[in-house]
Amino acid sequence: MNARSEQAGRRIGTLEVIDLGRMGYARAHETQRRHHETVLGWREDAAGGADRPLGRVLIVEHDPVITISRRPGVAAHLLASEAMLAQRGIEVCETDRGGDITYHGPGQAVVYPIVDLKRSGIRVIEWVRLLEQAVIDAIAADGIVGERDEDATGVWVGGADGAPAAKVCAIGVRVRRWVTMHGLALNVRTDLSHFDTIVPCGLAGRPVTSLEALLGDGCPPLGGVADRVVARIAALVGEAGG
Repeated sequence: MNARSEQAGRRIGTLEVIDLGRMGYARAHETQRRHHETVLGWREDAAGGADRPLGRVLIVEHDPVITISRRPGVAAHLLASEAMLAQRGIEVCETDRGGDITYHGPGQAVVYPIVDLKRSGIRVIEWVRLLEQAVIDAIAADGIVGERDEDATGVWVGGADGAPAAKVCAIGVRVRRWVTMHGLALNVRTDLSHFDTIVPCGLAGRPVTSLEALLGDGCPPLGGVADRVVARIAALVGEAGG
């Protein structure tokens, strides 16, 4: 995904998909807010019989950034000094999503589904599980077995022979007026050394990984992985709404 202006959406099942390309976190967050208002407005249109999608999905690749939620104590999970972050070109932004602290950067497929849960009939906890399942299904195409952890949201891989499983995908959401925001970040060709600047998701001792680390030269292109994840989200939302 290269830097480019926002493209017109294409429709996959009950969702519209818009590729934002490479974009800073603050600008992408404001873009989410605009699309959230649009999707919320569709609820009234749909009540009048209009054929409106159940939501939109934004695909984006962020500039290097650490995002910190408003949960008490989260700032303590930032390990790097301002000087170290500046040297690595990593920004720090507060976010209104759920969860803890995480890193976004080049080579990571970030997917923000903005979906009307009221119209689709999906409960909030089901929504988080749906996102996990979409990633598990998408990476299975590369022969990677993704798993859930009952104690930690996201998608995990490995963990054989007593080693801790590594997180390959972080998930954090917000729901306002029953329309979702934020979503998931899947490490594809991500610089994993940047995760050393934080305690990822506030889980000390839990490693992170990427598709490139797992597959080497067989790692698929970033855009193709993002498209697979989005296709699975659209299919699962369609099944839930059907």
